[in-house]
Amino acid sequence: MASLLTDPLFEISGRGSPPNKTFYYFAATNTVVIWRWWKISLRSADRHARPGELKESHQDFLDDTQLQSEVSMVFGPQILQYTKALCQGHFDYLERLPDSLLLSIINYLQLEDVGQLGRTSHRFKQLCMSDGFWEQAVRRHCNTVSDEVTSLAAEVGWFSIFFTSKLQLQKLLSRRRLKSYEDHEERVSDRNKMVQESIDENSEEEQISGPELDSQLGIIPDPSLGSETGTGFDTSSCCDADPYPDPCLEPEAGSEFSFPLSDQLLKETKKCVEEMQGPNDALIIGGVDCSAEPDKTQSE
Repeated sequence: MASLLTDPLFEISGRGSPPNKTFYYFAATNTVVIWRWWKISLRSADRHARPGELKESHQDFLDDTQLQSEVSMVFGPQILQYTKALCQGHFDYLERLPDSLLLSIINYLQLEDVGQLGRTSHRFKQLCMSDGFWEQAVRRHCNTVSDEVTSLAAEVGWFSIFFTSKLQLQKLLSRRRLKSYEDHEERVSDRNKMVQESIDENSEEEQISGPELDSQLGIIPDPSLGSETGTGFDTSSCCDADPYPDPCLEPEAGSEFSFPLSDQLLKETKKCVEEMQGPNDALIIGGVDCSAEPDKTQSE
């Protein structure tokens, strides 16, 4: 049991009651009692005051009534009585046990006794209301505890699980399963919706054609032209025209293309074609040999 007696046995610190602002420290070890103070004041006379310390043996503290009154005035009469009991050798070993060992001891008590023990001190109140104690109580009274009950206890606490009837517990578990299923369905629906939106966007991009594609490329069709499907141009007005007219022939008189061709223009055309085809190739346009000299009489 002596190993449970830690050093110091007890210690406490705090500020004195108003208007006193001095800071105090009080401790009881295995051999002595320590009393320290740090004076805090706005007066210039106390500005350079140093901290003070007083050490007394257990027997000297029991005989020092002045120090006992100061301890009682600063920390209260209960702290004074507890410190005097420590100096007299009356140790509370139960308060010094670790929490795990205390929980094992409390589990052997009846529920009525557990309630009475929780009223004795703040530490026992915390232990008697802790989830660790009530989890052990549930597992002791039940043969098996499922994973669903464990997960539910993480939300509502083992205290509520212990005092909940089996029928009410089954209702809570059913509601929790339903909520979990609805959450799963909602996540799946959101994921499918996102996939469908992505597919629709891709299909809309692939279906862009015609005027929409022309407008994106900056091509604006001329409304004065025809509107044949697929071309955007009226080909009916030029179906009768020869797409490859003979440049060597003279246009017919009276036509809108009737104009005299100069010799200089024919020579430049012939020269350009010869440079492209070579000296031995004949210039043939529209089935007519243009390599020969044109008839000057017709042009005159």
